Amino acid sequence: MVKHIVLFKLNVEGAERTQLINDFCNAIMALPEVIDVIRHIEVSSNINPAEQYDIALNSSFDTLADVATYATHPAHVAAAGLLKGKVASRACVDYEI
Repeated sequence: MVKHIVLFKLNVEGAERTQLINDFCNAIMALPEVIDVIRHIEVSSNINPAEQYDIALNSSFDTLADVATYATHPAHVAAAGLLKGKVASRACVDYEI
């Protein structure tokens, strides 16, 4: 099994940030219905203001190839597109469990 963890730091504030996080989280949580390689997925905003990242995404797949399938699936591309131009930085790690 492969864990796929992504962190996002946004470059927007206030109401726009809140709406963007809500829209992105809703779009990500809808993905298991259309992308069958997703074994588990959760996404949420960071509740700790002392930390630098705004969104954490934690997901599981059977293989790294399945992560690639997920990443290029049109539904995922559309969800990720919500953040286009709104991300100051992104960190990602994939590891086997």
